[in-house]
Amino acid sequence: MIVAGSASQALAAALARELEEPLAAAEYDRFPDGELLAAVPDAATVDAGATDADRAVIVASTVSSDAHLELLQLQDAVREAGVGEVVTVLPYMGYARQDEAFEEGHPVSARAIARAVSTGADRVLTVNPHETSVCEFFEPTATPIDAAGRLADPLPAELADPVFLSPDEGAIDLAETVRDAYGSGETDYFQKVRRSGTEVEITPSDVDVADRDVVVTDDIIATGSTMSEAVGVLRDRGVGRVFVTCVHPLLARNAVTKLSRAGVEAIYGTDTIERSASTVSVAPAIAAHL
Repeated sequence: MIVAGSASQALAAALARELEEPLAAAEYDRFPDGELLAAVPDAATVDAGATDADRAVIVASTVSSDAHLELLQLQDAVREAGVGEVVTVLPYMGYARQDEAFEEGHPVSARAIARAVSTGADRVLTVNPHETSVCEFFEPTATPIDAAGRLADPLPAELADPVFLSPDEGAIDLAETVRDAYGSGETDYFQKVRRSGTEVEITPSDVDVADRDVVVTDDIIATGSTMSEAVGVLRDRGVGRVFVTCVHPLLARNAVTKLSRAGVEAIYGTDTIERSASTVSVAPAIAAHL
């Protein structure tokens, strides 16, 4: 059976259809004192009629502290119902970018989260973690799933001499994956130098973008500030249309407004984080590992 965290209901439903497995009726509540309750009342009934009767696949993006706690409760709920194997899918793993201690006395937050999730899971899968090394924090080691190729699906069929551009060298693999899935185009990246916790300098790349359609790719868009600056550089160089794609469309605060004001034609993301920009599902990529 497939069990959905409250932040991943559409993706869990898509995965259930993809695998042709039943979707459990998870419930989410909050007590008057603020404590959460995530439950799977029909777990035993659903599991008894499932094709793979001894497995529960929990699909839960941990986009908030509440979502993390909710996941742990769902894991415990299906164990309590007698499920033998618990597979936890983290479409988006919160705290994954805190994969090292930034200062003395700081935690490695990604490791702390991984340890907690591991206690209730036999297997963990996560989609395009910021660094695949975070998978090693899980016990057993989590499986990373590359869903970047899905980002080619919503792109216009006839891009003009396209360039697939990543905002830094570290994300060039994503740009290449999207380009390969699209079937044609050039790839390149911006040089990005962080001057402080809030100041990032973008240096234009050498690629010629004049009158060409550009697809800017990244694993995650959070506030959209760096991406907007990158698009501004493209505008200064006479770019054609600009499309923005990302696996994880966090799009916090006024990110969509920033990108729109910068001249972005459209924003495409997956449903690892369910937003209005989630135009393509990672369910097929996850199903391939289940």
